[in-house]
Amino acid sequence: MSPFFHRLILVPLFGLCLSAGAAPLDEPLKPLPAAPKQNPLRVELGRQLFNEPRLSVNGSISCASCHQLDNGGADKLAFSIGFAGLPVAINTPSVFNASLNFRQFWNGRADTLEAQIHEVVQSPSEMGSNWQHVVQTLSADPAYQASFANAYPDGVTMTNVQNALATYERTLLSSNSRFDQYLLGDTDILTREEKYGYQRFKEYGCIACHQGVNIGGNMFQKFGVMGDYFQFRGLAVESDLGRYLVTRDEEDRNVFKVPSLRNVAVTAPYFHDGSARTLEDAVDVMFKFQLGRIPSSEDKTLIIKFLKTLTGEWGGKPL
Repeated sequence: MSPFFHRLILVPLFGLCLSAGAAPLDEPLKPLPAAPKQNPLRVELGRQLFNEPRLSVNGSISCASCHQLDNGGADKLAFSIGFAGLPVAINTPSVFNASLNFRQFWNGRADTLEAQIHEVVQSPSEMGSNWQHVVQTLSADPAYQASFANAYPDGVTMTNVQNALATYERTLLSSNSRFDQYLLGDTDILTREEKYGYQRFKEYGCIACHQGVNIGGNMFQKFGVMGDYFQFRGLAVESDLGRYLVTRDEEDRNVFKVPSLRNVAVTAPYFHDGSARTLEDAVDVMFKFQLGRIPSSEDKTLIIKFLKTLTGEWGGKPL
């Protein structure tokens, strides 16, 4: 037995010896809640709109073009392609579990899913449309006329389009990750290394920012707490200013919403700039610029094993 694993075995872990079927664990991270009950007519209408390219001004892209449910709710690109065939300025986050974030967008400029939808449709780099055009287009379609009339007393309106889309997105929770099953008491579902990875995740301080039910998404944090990430990366651009673009407060320069780590193993590339191509790269950057520490290779491996347990399911299949 290697000295490293001998050391691990000697370190006590809360819950390590619990058996499957035990009570939920008292941990700082919490399992995903059940999806809230929604009006099924609005959910189905929202699903159709999510896949509707006519929300964009030239009918070229839909929400699903960038938020691909079979690609972890994102699109595997550093920068998604907008309606004009050009890349947008910032990485597309996953739509899965977005309803659990305390703000939307990397700089947190939208308080709700509806506000996020409102901006994306009109964005000159994303969908390039306007709400008058969207409402007119949908109103001219008999199928949408009927669907909206069934779901909303006042039919096709901007507010109802946004509400239907947001209602559908609130159902997009990637439940039943192995880590969620562990938190719910099935402590045998994780391997010894994955459990130690979770312990290291807490000990190194990752959990200070990646916390709560969404394992992130509930606070803002400066990118580069322990070093100048942007000098290291080079070629600074406007989107690097983060929350400063919203508040114009110097304290918000390079500050971003902390992303959720749910499904992180299947949502590369990482960060607002899409600069980290692999999970290993992302962990290295976080240790250097957020924690100011250099982990042992063993600890880094363990943490990555833990992060891979955060992948949930959608439609009865792992993401």
